[in-house]
Amino acid sequence: MPTYLLQAVFLPIVLSPVAYWLGKSIGTRSGWFTFGLMAYSTSLLLISASSGLTYSESYPWEPIGNFGLKSDGLSLPFAITVAILSTTLAVYSMPYMKHRLEEDITTSSQAEREEQLKAGIGSYYMLFQLYTAGMIGTTLATNLIQFYLFFELMLLPSYFLIARFGYGDRNRIAFMYFIWTHAGALLLLSGLLSIGFLAGPPGMPQFDIARIATADIPFGLRVWIAAAIAIGLFVKLAAFGLHIWLPYAHAEAPTPISALLSPAMIGIGGYALIRFLLFVIPSAYLTTTFALSIWGVVTMIYGGLMALAQDDIKRLLAYSSISQMGYIIFGVASAFYLGVSGSVFQYVSHGTGKAILFMVAGAIILQAGGLRSISKMGGLVRKLPITAVAAMIGFLTIMGTPPLNGFQAEWMLFSGSFAGALQSGSNAKVILTAIALLSTAITASYTLWTMKRIFFGPLPVELEGVKEASASVTIPLLFLAFVTVALGVYPSLITDRVIPTLKAVMGG
Repeated sequence: MPTYLLQAVFLPIVLSPVAYWLGKSIGTRSGWFTFGLMAYSTSLLLISASSGLTYSESYPWEPIGNFGLKSDGLSLPFAITVAILSTTLAVYSMPYMKHRLEEDITTSSQAEREEQLKAGIGSYYMLFQLYTAGMIGTTLATNLIQFYLFFELMLLPSYFLIARFGYGDRNRIAFMYFIWTHAGALLLLSGLLSIGFLAGPPGMPQFDIARIATADIPFGLRVWIAAAIAIGLFVKLAAFGLHIWLPYAHAEAPTPISALLSPAMIGIGGYALIRFLLFVIPSAYLTTTFALSIWGVVTMIYGGLMALAQDDIKRLLAYSSISQMGYIIFGVASAFYLGVSGSVFQYVSHGTGKAILFMVAGAIILQAGGLRSISKMGGLVRKLPITAVAAMIGFLTIMGTPPLNGFQAEWMLFSGSFAGALQSGSNAKVILTAIALLSTAITASYTLWTMKRIFFGPLPVELEGVKEASASVTIPLLFLAFVTVALGVYPSLITDRVIPTLKAVMGG
């Protein structure tokens, strides 16, 4: 039996000590090893996609029955987005992390500086691979316990990446990030274990997701389980009220990790929300959609308004991510297959668009001596033309402008939301959808205003010497910009898998 998915998930884990050893031996050049490894994992995921709409692997694991990995129309867009971003950021990390580590090295001895730099690079790429594997494994898991193990594997490396390589008061911020997200994970675990023990016969819990979907769990308990799962995942999604950790963690994490935390990791909460509420406890899902819709709209508006108020470019992008997660939550709550499909596409479009923007922020930090204050920027299009073009594509993607993939995502999301609201016969849902659609004006406001303040207008004297970053920064930026445009022009690369999968579950 082929082991495409098993290799895609476990090779980055098994070979993480090799990444550490190579980093200590050859320094930043070891990033090419991680790049090759993540490119290989990406190719394996694409090969699994060529096997049909659904491809799965199963391996006996006595404590829980079977260890399974499955790529279908729902999991594959999430897994491939993570894999592509990780592959791209492995290259981008080489110049950025060299710069970041050199900022923290205080010794004057050249030999000691070199030794500390290599040790830091080795630690970074080892944690990077573990972090990526956790995200991919979470999206492919077919078992509740297995899902939770990978879900926690996302948390631990990301904690150390922030604590070891972050900015500012990084130890306190990393600890806050850990406490918030781990508390959410424990609430999620309570819901998952409840499902497992209620779905099986007495004394024999059932953790296989496909079998649980047919289990007869009392409706009242399903609602409480759905609430525990949703709130636990809303911490990961940084939904309004549970978002406190995100602006600090994303702003102070090293920029390549911000470009994975924000575009990739937090949105996986949206994947889990769809997988568990729609595929496992759909009757409870239908009773919670209106509450989820309200929470989504509030998150959209709050995140957008807070982004408007920021001067630090990374904090602005962090609050923008909160707003974008509101879009995903709102689409999931549409109770219509097209709206939920739009949420999946929104994850992909936010992944490419927001990764571009965080990488743009990192390029400016690299080239402008650590500058992050937007009010001190301006006119950079004359000095950083490639970066400016990539930034424009990233901002327009977040804004939902055609022909970029963000437009396709929002078109599906809001079309499906209106269809679901009309199908339900609820005037309140129609009004709520209209409010959500109007709130996209806030996104347009902060994206266009930020673009203007950074790249246009007079160039400050202190930025006269700024020049374009190296090829290992600009080429990853241009690659993601190309992917963003390609998915906008050819959305069928995503929709041909997502829509049939969700239509089969939800009808319509």
